Amino acid sequence: MNTLLTFSILLLFSSLVWSGYLEYDQDVLIPEDWTKVGRVDPTEELELTFALKQQNVNLLEETLRLVSDPDSAQYGKHLSLEDVSSLVRPSELTQKVVRHWLQSHEITNCVTVSTQDFVKCTMTAEVAEVLLPGSKFHRYVRQGHSLVRSSAPYSVHDDVHQHLDFVGGLHRLPTRRQVLGMEQKRSEAGLHLGVTPSVLRDRYNLTVSDVGRAQNNSQAVAQFLEQYYHPADLAEFMSLYGSSFQHRSQVDRVVGTQGGGKAGIEASLDIEYIMSTGANISTWVFTNPGRHESQEPFLEWMVLLSNMSDLPWVHTISYGDDEDSLSTAYMTRINTEFMKAGVRGISLLFASGDSGAGCRPLSDKQNCFRPSFPASSPYVTTVGGTSFKNPFKISYEVTDYISGGGFSNVFKMPDYQASAVKGYLKAAAALPPQSYYNVTGRAYPDIAALSDNYWVVINRVPVPWVSGTSASAPVVGGMLSLINDQRLLKGLTALGFLNPRLYKLKGQGLFDVTEGCHLGCLDEQVQGQGFCAATSWDPVTGWGTPNYPALLAVLLAE
Repeated sequence: MNTLLTFSILLLFSSLVWSGYLEYDQDVLIPEDWTKVGRVDPTEELELTFALKQQNVNLLEETLRLVSDPDSAQYGKHLSLEDVSSLVRPSELTQKVVRHWLQSHEITNCVTVSTQDFVKCTMTAEVAEVLLPGSKFHRYVRQGHSLVRSSAPYSVHDDVHQHLDFVGGLHRLPTRRQVLGMEQKRSEAGLHLGVTPSVLRDRYNLTVSDVGRAQNNSQAVAQFLEQYYHPADLAEFMSLYGSSFQHRSQVDRVVGTQGGGKAGIEASLDIEYIMSTGANISTWVFTNPGRHESQEPFLEWMVLLSNMSDLPWVHTISYGDDEDSLSTAYMTRINTEFMKAGVRGISLLFASGDSGAGCRPLSDKQNCFRPSFPASSPYVTTVGGTSFKNPFKISYEVTDYISGGGFSNVFKMPDYQASAVKGYLKAAAALPPQSYYNVTGRAYPDIAALSDNYWVVINRVPVPWVSGTSASAPVVGGMLSLINDQRLLKGLTALGFLNPRLYKLKGQGLFDVTEGCHLGCLDEQVQGQGFCAATSWDPVTGWGTPNYPALLAVLLAE
């Protein structure tokens, strides 16, 4: 199981044309901790999301390259939501075919987004099973939580399939999240006083004056899978750890509905550390418990981004899934959604994962590393993890052995990183056998921050020893929000998609992390070791960790 805090994401299946229908014929994966309790009532309402094929995706990608490349005359000339809509909106034929298909099954309770490329419809389970032949909806439960999914592959008529990327809300059940916390790392954590906002501000050279001031700046975290923060926890955290700098103790906007029950440790971690690092900056929380048991929370978040004209400039997300558990078709469409955000000037940061290089058995005698998505997407900034070299004091950083990293098996290496990765592969003292990874794939992470032994307030109680790259991502996100703040005060645009500029900096403004290796397969060939850190970029800590004043200086230069 991927130890990165996982999000619920649609599994779209590879296809065959058969008798006029396109059948999604891979096995449906049901995690062991979910129990099937029976077929749903035929009259029960479901909500499914239809992703319509978009136009001009290649032009969208080229536009993202131009507005993100500091050497381009188009740098920083981001598009509005209306511009993006005009660029990628599905053709009239596509919209007509899908609309007619739905209406022919008397499905009329539908809403669409501004870009017209997502349509959400409510229908009964009986109608859904007729609309999507082969689907059979069952209820699954886990620890009091209930979801509705189809336990069988489904098909779509070929005439319609050519106009659809996927249908969301059918198959995927979320695997159990895991935060590397007290039980996992307690033996080491006992040596450390623990990471708090003051420790981070000391290590990354943030001063008391490094807080937000711009009125038009904001940042956001997204929480899924029954993860919620409690406002009282945030207030308590700031009272304990925020007295040395100006800060906010309340979230300014919650998009979605906060669920009940106890606070989630991951949601608390995200909000407490983006708001203490990106201090005094307006912060939003996207929360997606779903109104229907058939909803896909991550997909709901993506749909929201496609339908809101005013959004925070920085979003950090601490969720991921094994790349091989998702279809290429699904991930490719999600990449398009990431590009849509990037051309609007939005920075998306994803945690790199907590399984090192990961491990996937190919046979009884052969393993390979297991990349994570969206960490492996070429269109997001992926954040790895580090630890202090000396656990007794604020010292220089080394690799945190859990830090996710490696090479995508699906997406090719983007041009912006080709030179850096080539340099690593050429200079590395030792590399795993090439049979374990795709040397031509998108390499990650891009940057890193401390991921070891954090203090978090949850349910009004300070909890120590919380670890994982789900801590690193909001810390880096908060610092990028501070840099955006200074850019906006100078009349410059937000950073947007950071990677092309980050790789051209070649490590300027960052502390290079050159020691340590992360986890790999426990077998005779690699003996539990993945990749190792090295001078400049590496697939464990990226370019390193932020030296805030130096990074601010180079990212303020136009």
